[in-house]
This record gives sequence, C-alpha cells and structure tokens, in this order.
Amino acid sequence: MKRYDSAKEIYASYGVDTEKAIDALKNVTISVHCWQGDDVNGFDNPDALSGGIQTTGNYPGKASTPQELMADIDKAFSLMPGKKKLNLHACYAIMQGEKVDRDKIGPAQFEPWVKFAKERGMGLDFNPTFFSHPMVKDNLTLSSPDEEVRRFWVEHGKRCLEISEYFANETGIPCVMNIWIPDGYKDVPADRLSPRLRFKKSLDEILSIPYDKSKVFVTLESKVFGIGLESYTVGSAEFCLSYACKNNIVPLMDNGHYHPTELVSDKIPALLAFHEHLGLHVTRGVRWDSDHVVLLDDETKEIMKEIVRGNALERIFIATDYFDASINRISAWVTGVRNIQKALLFALLEPSKKMTELQDKADFTALMALSEEVKTLPLGDVWEEYLEREDLKNSYIDDIKEYEERILSLRK
Repeated sequence: MKRYDSAKEIYASYGVDTEKAIDALKNVTISVHCWQGDDVNGFDNPDALSGGIQTTGNYPGKASTPQELMADIDKAFSLMPGKKKLNLHACYAIMQGEKVDRDKIGPAQFEPWVKFAKERGMGLDFNPTFFSHPMVKDNLTLSSPDEEVRRFWVEHGKRCLEISEYFANETGIPCVMNIWIPDGYKDVPADRLSPRLRFKKSLDEILSIPYDKSKVFVTLESKVFGIGLESYTVGSAEFCLSYACKNNIVPLMDNGHYHPTELVSDKIPALLAFHEHLGLHVTRGVRWDSDHVVLLDDETKEIMKEIVRGNALERIFIATDYFDASINRISAWVTGVRNIQKALLFALLEPSKKMTELQDKADFTALMALSEEVKTLPLGDVWEEYLEREDLKNSYIDDIKEYEERILSLRK
C-alpha cells in the first residue's frame, strides 16, 4: 500500500476527503512577488533602496537585468506546484530606449512582462512603487505638503491603474493593484491629521480615473511603522481600513505590518464579515517587518485555516512578500511559496465541520483534544502525493544548486 493510500484512510476516519483537499489546493492561485530575485532593486532607478525598505546579505547570483530575472522566475516557478501569478512593482519597468519617469510610465514599459506572462498562461498583479526615488521628499510621497511632490506621486498612481487594466485585458485574468506608501516620521509629529488628509485626497484623485472594477481590484495596505519612520505612519491600519470601507476597495493585510502581538489570522474572519474580498501579503516578520522567508510556522497555518474555515478561497487574494539576500534567492522563493501551499493543505485536511459542531455544543474539552490530535496526522504523505501529481519532488535543493553552479555563479 502506498503511504498516500494509508493517509487517505486515516483522514477518512476523521471525515476528511483527501482527494477534495488536493483538488482544492491545485486550484488556489498564489501571486508570487518578483522582487525576491533582485533584492527589490528594479530597473528604473539606480539609487539605493529607501523608504524603510532594507535587504541584508550579498549571496552571489542576484539578477541584474530583466532577462536574468525572468530566467530565475522561470526556474523558481518550475519548482512550485499549483497555480501562480506574477506580482510586479512599477520599478520593474523595462525601458526600451528612452527612460520614462514614474509619473509617465505606461503599458509600453511593461510589454515584455505581458509577453512573458502570456507565454506562460498566467496573470499579472501590480504595485505602484512609492519608494527609492528622488521625489520621495522628507520620507513623504502621497501625503507630502509639497504639492509638486504630491502631484508627481498621484500621477504615478493613475498611470499604474491604467497599466493594471492593460495587464488584465492582455492576460484575460483580473489584476490586483496594491497601494502602499512608506510615508511617516522618525520622531513624534506636531500634526498627525494633515498628512492623512493629504493622503486621502491623493487616493481620491488616483481613483477618480475610470477603470473596470471587474478587471482591476485596488487594494490598500497599511503598516504600523518602518525603519526611520518609527513614531508615525501615515497609512496606519485604522486609516487604510476606514478608507477601504468608505470607498469600496479591498483592504490588504501584510502579516509583518502589525504590532508583534497582533495576529492577521484573527483579523481575517472579522473583515470577511464586511468585505467581499481581502488581500494578503504573506511574509514572516522577526520582531518587526523584516520580510523573512515564509516558514510552515504557527501563524502561517492559522492564516490559511481561517481562509479555509471561512470558505474564502475565492474571496482572498493571496500573495507573497519577502526578500532575503543572505541565501539562494530562488530557494527562498520556492521555500516560501511551498510553505504557504503546505499550510493551505493542512487547513483543507482539517475536520472543520466536526470541530465547529463541538464548538457550537460547547464541548470544548473534545474540541481541544481533536484539535491536538489532527496535528500529527500524515500531512506529509498527502503533500507528497500532491507533488507527484504535479510532477515535482519534495526535495528541490539539488535542482537549485545545479542552477546556481550553471547560471548564478557566472554572474558578476
């Protein structure tokens, strides 16, 4: 008997159909961030990272051209099971001859990415890039009191909305466009309200241009603080959630963007009660928003359990967001995405109906016992079966080491 056959019987004894779980998992789309491959550098601006963004490490083989990054994405995607989208930042614009600044970018600078996506039958998501640019003045962009600065970034947001609709039209797959700004102050500000009113005005202006809301889902991402912005963040959780509710856009939660004692897994069911869609950036914060590679840890599993328990796989946009330059970047991509998928499988294999019945009967003793019991069920055997059906192996490090020796080690 195959180990999977045994696992299938064991889960069946708990009322769980492993075939249904595998079928559900293979149809979940993960939006994979492009910026793990080159440490968030992009191609439109040679300046160093700024705006609270920081990578550490100098592992050899970083992509430095669009061609190198695309090749690395291909390699990483070949080792990831399931459905995927590619998530781009605006700073990954590919200049074809003439340099275009961020307030003037358009579809032309992203034609190579659209061609890349269409050849692979996948969709594209998008993010305006409100950091690492000379027009970030005094750590402010859309909330800047300098009207020239604010107008520049409003125009950038509008152009990105147009590009997002272009992505959706070309690929035939809706595009999620996520807005996040790093704006804030290092020390205690004298005026906390005015920057937020300017941010609100800027968002209103960006969203004033017409776009097809069935093709482009605009999300707004909050943050509790950043490096150099420790005392005040304009785009706080309260601001972003309130704006999303009032303006009928999608709130997006990055699980590294909250106080360490706050859990995104606990917030998901609360927001599902009021929002048709939610956005997630799945990462791993170590004491702050440090963007470590996602592991199969407790919070990742809890996040995925709340999605599955809420029957929300079709309602939540799951994306990755981390960048580790201290290890092989392709391995970082693959490890993080696979761990999200493992956590989803763990959630799909949970006897949630039985557990809910015990909760509703207030039989918390049996609920606790069952919750602990399922933690040691043979998840690994079902995962191995899923990978086999996807023509993949559980171990991928040899493939990555071979690619590193053949390709990455030759890069300067």
